[in-house]
Amino acid sequence: MRDQVLAWLADRVPQSRLDHILRVEQMAVELAGHYNLDVEKAAQAGLMHDLAKYFKPLKLLEMAQAEGLEIDPVSEVNPHLLHADVSAIVAKDAFEVKDEEVLQAIANHTLGRPGMSSLSCIVFLADSLESGRGNTPELEALRQISYQNLHQAVWLTCDYSLKFLLETHCLIHPRTVATRNWFLQTRKNKQPLTQSTA
Repeated sequence: MRDQVLAWLADRVPQSRLDHILRVEQMAVELAGHYNLDVEKAAQAGLMHDLAKYFKPLKLLEMAQAEGLEIDPVSEVNPHLLHADVSAIVAKDAFEVKDEEVLQAIANHTLGRPGMSSLSCIVFLADSLESGRGNTPELEALRQISYQNLHQAVWLTCDYSLKFLLETHCLIHPRTVATRNWFLQTRKNKQPLTQSTA
């Protein structure tokens, strides 16, 4: 199926986006292996995370509405934020992906979600931190933390994204804030997922 997905993407996204997708796939696989999670699921979710990245705003809104997804005011003004949820719809409809964990990892890769699975955490982090995003000290530190503690890496990556959105005067989606708060609270209250000792 990987070749089929790559051929589909090659017709619909520029080479620079395809390169990003392949780097996300690679980092997701590396993180999954590091935490003894399902590498094939991580590869599939990483490869399919941006299927709807270049869909027109109206198409994103129409597909989200048809699927019965809640369209909040921020997504209504900025439909691009729906591309993750719509990518999961495309994965299900065009490529017959039935694994709910994979579909959720695709759907959650941009805004995150409170309580999301470890697989979703991995794809969320891989999308934000793959090597093509830059080599600043802050990004390098986040990459290191992502291999030490998934929950901590998620809320720190949310902090990084929120800081950028504040500095550039962009709308902030409430799900990003909710994701950050949930993972920060979990970090304070419970033993989060850390590197496996197996």
